[in-house]
Amino acid sequence: MSLIVAVDGPGGAGKSTVSRLLAQRLGSAHLDTGAFYRAATLAVLEAGVDPEDEGAVVSVIDGRVIDQVEGRTLLDGRDVSKEIRSDEVTGAVSVVSAHPEVRKRLVEAQRRWVERAGNRAVVEGRDIGTVVFPNADLKVFLDADPAVRAARRSGEIGSAVGDVKAALDRRDRLDSTRATSPLRPADDAIVIDTTHLTIDQVVDRISSFL
Repeated sequence: MSLIVAVDGPGGAGKSTVSRLLAQRLGSAHLDTGAFYRAATLAVLEAGVDPEDEGAVVSVIDGRVIDQVEGRTLLDGRDVSKEIRSDEVTGAVSVVSAHPEVRKRLVEAQRRWVERAGNRAVVEGRDIGTVVFPNADLKVFLDADPAVRAARRSGEIGSAVGDVKAALDRRDRLDSTRATSPLRPADDAIVIDTTHLTIDQVVDRISSFL
């Protein structure tokens, strides 16, 4: 039986952990679409191409195979799960992912991935409910106080909270104002503020709508 749950939201809102645990509870696949854009960005940086140059970026991405297998992100079969979390990739991913042709190609790849999973998946990202799966069975948008989001991300990566907050603010601004697939809740999404909730409470709340 197909079941697609779309989980969107900004960095630090908890969507990766929540989506992974929800997928386990449902016995379904879990897809982190942000990792697709990070892998594409890694390919661009390794090729020495200007992330602002859409034509050059697309030429690098065309023909590359980005996949996720058992939680690992693969670029042409190479496990790049650690590399895509580098500061360099984090600093460039919003620029690369803003290109319409990049989004077109990766959205198609993400839809194929879910189709291979039997159309039963928890899919997380920033435009899942609005663009990738606008007809998802359930759409959720997670958010939290910016200071709390920064503290959470700081704890994950070990960087100073102030530096993390500045980076998150920049990413939010770029993702929310881009012309193609901006970060925003779908009109029919359930918006959950995770500021004062535990991960289990968030998963329980989402599960109550299924």
